[in-house]
Amino acid sequence: MDAEFYFAHPYSSWERGLNENFNGLLRQFIPKGMDLNLITDEDVRRAEKSLNLKQRKCLGFRQPEIVFQECLQAA
Repeated sequence: MDAEFYFAHPYSSWERGLNENFNGLLRQFIPKGMDLNLITDEDVRRAEKSLNLKQRKCLGFRQPEIVFQECLQAA
């Protein structure tokens, strides 16, 4: 399977828009500078569920979890 790879330059956040946007969403659950040893598995599951049920413009305002399930059914 052929795939193209693109690498962003260090300290060039504008080259990683999707990643930076997701980091911002994740910060709602895990603030920057927080000790990650304090994060429980339940905290991670709660954040994961919330983010996977959040509508995304790039998915036509559909939820990632629904789109993933549709892909599994189509395969």
